[in-house]
Amino acid sequence: MEVLRVSGNSRPNALAGAVAALLRTQHAVEIQAIGPAAVNQSVKALAIARGYLAGNGIDLSVQPEFIKLDVDREERTAIRFIVRAVPAAPGA
Repeated sequence: MEVLRVSGNSRPNALAGAVAALLRTQHAVEIQAIGPAAVNQSVKALAIARGYLAGNGIDLSVQPEFIKLDVDREERTAIRFIVRAVPAAPGA
């Protein structure tokens, strides 16, 4: 599964495009975000990606969880979003 690391400076539209492309081809992607700004950009990107995928009859399912990551030999708490492609509900 592809891992996308998000910062507070990440552009939501660009991240949404990457998420949508990966869900179309691999059907799952992992997003890792450290800090409130990065989590905010991630959530905005997921909302945008839903719009990008709607025309393909694809929706997404997201499972968030806390994880520990080693960044520059320092343990940091991050949010991991496991994102999976699912069929869009009829009429959605």
